Amino acid sequence: MAAPAPQAHGILDDLQALVAGAMLVSLGIALMGAAGLVTGGVAGLCLLLHYASGIGFGQIFFVLSLPFYAFSLRRLGPVFTFKTLGAVLLFSLCAEYLPRMLRLESVHPLYAALMGGILVGVGLLMLFRHRASLGGFNILCVYLQERFGWRAGLVQLGLDLLILLLSLAVVEPGAWLLSLLGAVVLNLTLAVNHRPGRYLAQ
Repeated sequence: MAAPAPQAHGILDDLQALVAGAMLVSLGIALMGAAGLVTGGVAGLCLLLHYASGIGFGQIFFVLSLPFYAFSLRRLGPVFTFKTLGAVLLFSLCAEYLPRMLRLESVHPLYAALMGGILVGVGLLMLFRHRASLGGFNILCVYLQERFGWRAGLVQLGLDLLILLLSLAVVEPGAWLLSLLGAVVLNLTLAVNHRPGRYLAQ
């Protein structure tokens, strides 16, 4: 029996995915941050800079994502780039205002690593499946999967490990190991659920 033809996402489909994905990722990052953990990618760099400077995470994230848009526009097209810009703006706003709406006074680091990784992974999965990302290394991972068939989650995991190695200088060993666990959970969520040809909608 032939597989059904892929169905295009509508504007409302994309909008709810961008909003929900941004909210899920911001909550996952907030859990990790409340437990003193770090993560990989541009988000990991932003957490490190946030810890060091006190500047809002959302502000740093938006600025550091800007250089990746030229690559996105050239390699993945204006639609993907426009959606990504929207997702990054939504995520930056969510991350900036989340502490005013939710106070995380006590979070067990193991729970933060596991649940934070799952929330970020699921949020990114929603964005990827609607032809969007959160900028930064996400753009590169989506391109490599679409161009060469490399699983985005595994590529992202390799990049995340490099960022986590940088964080060894400022994060104590116990928190670093839990941060590594969170990165593995995050990227396995992507690798298992976001494979070329598995998802039919466009």
